[in-house]
Amino acid sequence: MANDVLEHGARLRRPAGIRSVRLGDIRVSFVPDGVVSLAPRGWFPDTTEEIWAAHPEYLDASGNLVASIGGLLVERGDRALLIDAGFGPRSLPAEPGDAHGDLHGGALLENLAALGRTPENIEAVAFTHLHIDHIGWAWHPAPGGDLPVFAHADYLVAEPEWAQRGLLEAAGVTKKIVAALAPRVRTVDDGQEIFPGVRVQVTGGHTAGHAQYVITAGGTRLIAFGDALHSPIQVDHPERSAGIDHDRVRSAAHRRRLVAQLAEPDTIGFGIHFADVVFGRVRPGDRPAWRPLDA
Repeated sequence: MANDVLEHGARLRRPAGIRSVRLGDIRVSFVPDGVVSLAPRGWFPDTTEEIWAAHPEYLDASGNLVASIGGLLVERGDRALLIDAGFGPRSLPAEPGDAHGDLHGGALLENLAALGRTPENIEAVAFTHLHIDHIGWAWHPAPGGDLPVFAHADYLVAEPEWAQRGLLEAAGVTKKIVAALAPRVRTVDDGQEIFPGVRVQVTGGHTAGHAQYVITAGGTRLIAFGDALHSPIQVDHPERSAGIDHDRVRSAAHRRRLVAQLAEPDTIGFGIHFADVVFGRVRPGDRPAWRPLDA
């Protein structure tokens, strides 16, 4: 038991490697691209020093939260869908006053290959939202070329996210980036099935049209909830919104509903930024908690 606790703590302080879960005839896999560190009080402005002092297990040696970056590969037979596309082959240094530290990407293609897939095998890339750490390989030119790696795939974006894309400039999504995405964007609506067993749910909150994806097969559902939650510490405190959230009240309301959904039987969650505990279940009760899977 003591070793399990130590291992859990270690996983909270390191970025995730490739991890996979099977739902019936669907395999879902986290495809790592990179990592970013988040200043705990900067990222969650409603928290205090006392809160983090009471939860040192979430903080690395520099006193920051470790956030993985990547995508979620959904495979059913020969078909494959990618949810989110990492940061891309670049690094972004921290700026004074930023709530995030250095942001590094670039590993997604190597890890996709390790899972037996090439970009040409991906029929569509679905986005939870259009922040730069989720769209990187969809707009950035591939190494040695002029086109993005997934240039042949459809880019699936929730309709309200695309309709209000102008709001994203404040988050670093420039007109140039939007123009690179635009020719391949196909908007999707709440409840729409975008791939066998995969439906979109528009949640808003984090961005104007933020979405999550519900994958159902084999009697189990997996909710890929994007940036509705950035850290497992929010599971038992869903009122703690990220400072970057477009609408903190709406995002908190959605998190409360989401945590209740995740506590239901036969439900798995996928938190793309959840360090090395990206797949997990929520233990129900007065104080729900994230319990990572061992997959």
